[in-house]
Amino acid sequence: MQSLKIAATGMAAQQMRVDVISNNLANMSTTAYNARRAEFADLHYQQLTRPGTINASDGTIVPTGVQIGLGVRPSAVTVDHQQGSLSATNGELDIAIDGDGYLEVALPSGASAYTRDGALKLSADGLIVTSDGYAVVPEITVPDDTRSISINPDGELYAYFDGEVDAELLGQFTLTDFSNQKGLEAIGGNLFLETEASGPPLVAAPGEDGLGTVRQGYLEDSSVDSVREITDLIQAQRGYELNAKVISAVDQMLSATTQIR
Repeated sequence: MQSLKIAATGMAAQQMRVDVISNNLANMSTTAYNARRAEFADLHYQQLTRPGTINASDGTIVPTGVQIGLGVRPSAVTVDHQQGSLSATNGELDIAIDGDGYLEVALPSGASAYTRDGALKLSADGLIVTSDGYAVVPEITVPDDTRSISINPDGELYAYFDGEVDAELLGQFTLTDFSNQKGLEAIGGNLFLETEASGPPLVAAPGEDGLGTVRQGYLEDSSVDSVREITDLIQAQRGYELNAKVISAVDQMLSATTQIR
């Protein structure tokens, strides 16, 4: 019986779905996290009688045929790039991207990574870095004697100093976008890498070329919808149980076959 293998693929698929849901729920409080969704496709079919073949008895064409499906397989785990709500933090170096775009950061290997996590910090040298210490590109250094800073929606960072009325422009943040955001490779730490599927990075100033703007004093919340995730979790649990019942039923059928005298 193929039912044992088919039901096993169904259980594996529902288990993978639960894994994706659990990761979403674990990241409910992760800054700028986007929920993932598991997608599945049916496996190939055993063609006992192909549709459109000629019936040997009278020459008529078989309208539907006999095709036995062999189960299910994972096809993708996609990222839902819906923007999360913006929460006020009043932090000078907390920035949220209102719209499309990513901040570019430099990894220790020299490669570039991309993030929407705008919880920025200052290094010992005054360099603006992420929470993990990766420098934001382009690099902006804040002098030690800076009294306060201001970041406008265009990403321009101004510093105010004691005894001076006018602010000094220290640099400007840029944003990066991709033709296929779902093709980015997640590596953890709220970071993504460019891939062949994502296309090359498109860099521009905030507010240009369809990119979002920068909002100082805000952070983007996770886009996970807890109600939807719990609903999906219940569905996955029921699907797993039903596939397990199929295996139990097939086992009973095989037992009945072996008891025939």
